[in-house]
Amino acid sequence: MQNTPTSSPAGHLLTLLQLSDSALPTGAFSHSLGLESYLSTGMVHDEASFSTWLGKFLSQSLAYTDGLAVRLAHETTSGDELARIDALVHGAAVPRQIREAGVKMGARMLHVATSVFPTPEVEEYRRQVAAGHCAGHPGIAFALGARGAGAPCADTVAAYLFSTVTSMTQNAIRGIPIGQDAGQRVQRKMHAQVLDTVEMIFTLKEEDLGVAAPGLEIAQMRHEHLRARMFMS
Repeated sequence: MQNTPTSSPAGHLLTLLQLSDSALPTGAFSHSLGLESYLSTGMVHDEASFSTWLGKFLSQSLAYTDGLAVRLAHETTSGDELARIDALVHGAAVPRQIREAGVKMGARMLHVATSVFPTPEVEEYRRQVAAGHCAGHPGIAFALGARGAGAPCADTVAAYLFSTVTSMTQNAIRGIPIGQDAGQRVQRKMHAQVLDTVEMIFTLKEEDLGVAAPGLEIAQMRHEHLRARMFMS
C-alpha cells in the first residue's frame, strides 16, 4: 500500500487560502466598492444583475487597479519601485471613500502579513507605511506575503481577485439580498472570468494602472452621499 504524503510541493496554497479567507480581519466585509449605489438605483437587484455587475467590476475595474498592483508588487524586488507602485495605485483611487478604504484595509492586511507571514520585504513595507512614505495597500501586502511563502505570481493574482469576488458576493447576499445558494452560483460562475482576467492582467503595462471605469467611479462618489447605507464605501 502506497504511503500517504505528509507534505505538498504546493504548500504555498495554504498561505493563499489563509490570505484570501473571507474571515481574514481586513474589514473587507464593510465595503461595497460602489455596489451599494447600484443597489439604491435598482440597477442591481437580483442574482442575474449582480452577476453581470460583478463580471464587469472584475474585468473593467479591479483588473486595472488592485489586480495589476498585486502583479507588479509580486514581480518587483526593489523597495523604491514598490513605493512607486504604492503611490500610483493610491493616487489612482479618485473617490475619497475608495482611497480611504484602501488605506484602512491595507493597514489591516499588512498587520496580518507582518504577524503571520513575516519576511524582510513585508517588514520594510511596514516601516515605509509607518513612516508615511507609503500609503499602504492591501494588494501589495497580500503580494509580499504570498511571494514570501513561494506562491507563483499568477496564483497570487488569482487568489486576490477571487477573495474580492467572495467579499462582494457576501455583501450582495446581505444587501440585495440574494441568498446563500445564489451567492455560491455567482462565485462558481466567476471562476472562468477570474482566470480570464488574470491572463489579461499579464498583458498590461505599468501605465495601465488606474485605467478608469467612469460609471463605477461616479457610483463610488455618489455612495458617500446616500441617505442610508449598509457599507462604508
